[in-house]
Amino acid sequence: MASTTAVAVDLALISGSVAALWLGAERLVGSATRIAQRLGVSDLVIGLSVVAIGTSAPEFAVTVDAALTGRADIAVGNVVGSNLFNLGFILGGVAMTSVTVAAAPEVIRRDGTVLVGGSLLVLGFLRDLELARWEGAVLVGLLVAYLVYLFVSEQSLKQETRDRREFRRRDVALLLVGLGLVVGGGRLLVGSAADLARAAGLSEWVIGVTVVAAGTSTPELATSVVAARRGSAGVTVGNLIGSDLFNLLGVLGLAAIIRPPTVASTAIQGLLWVTALVLVALAMLWSEGELTRPEGALLVGIAAVRWALDLAGLGPSVP
Repeated sequence: MASTTAVAVDLALISGSVAALWLGAERLVGSATRIAQRLGVSDLVIGLSVVAIGTSAPEFAVTVDAALTGRADIAVGNVVGSNLFNLGFILGGVAMTSVTVAAAPEVIRRDGTVLVGGSLLVLGFLRDLELARWEGAVLVGLLVAYLVYLFVSEQSLKQETRDRREFRRRDVALLLVGLGLVVGGGRLLVGSAADLARAAGLSEWVIGVTVVAAGTSTPELATSVVAARRGSAGVTVGNLIGSDLFNLLGVLGLAAIIRPPTVASTAIQGLLWVTALVLVALAMLWSEGELTRPEGALLVGIAAVRWALDLAGLGPSVP
């Protein structure tokens, strides 16, 4: 049983990490948007690349560490849980507020299609309950190809719309400071929350798919809410789609290259829920070009049901 002092310290660390995350999100979104405007790159592409990769750094750190220590349940659970948290609790939660969450048709056609394809590909690779090194290399290669395509496709547009205002080094510095605060705050939050979860007697799978996933997704929550309140819907949707793609292809792929994970057959349930959630979210965005409050509530509800099943011991369990 954890001592009262230890619990108090963990709670204090959680509070401090949340403050760092929100401050970092303010710096990150603001500087990234200004840099995008000065380079002629759209907010969406910045959200799909720089911001998404930066906010996914905690997932990468936790998943790779879990892979190195042979904890496949935490490694896979973190990726599954983070993607569920991003599209369910974050995207749905933002849509339930007064902020409009919209997405251009190209987001659904191009980026949404890649996300669905990536989800199905991971499911296919895990059909034998293992993710081999070559399969991890394929996932990472696809992510690199996708990012290259994003920036190359922007070149023709940039030639016509490029903002030639003076480039400010201060924005780059603020971007790096923001990333540092977000990543550092995320790591601190995960460690403290995991300590509290273990004190409560939760399994490593449940910790990975819920507590750790929520902790590593807090940067996405912070940047998405800040971006939405600033009216940068492109950053909000782009950040979440990009983060989910980076988690599936980059984080899980690199973890497999380092140490191929073996998962239990029931862990596939979590991936199926995530894939279904992706399809539901994209379908709603495609129908009207934006998410309404009831639709946001539906996304939150789907994620909440999955969490309830895991916490009740009815979800995947890895021996």
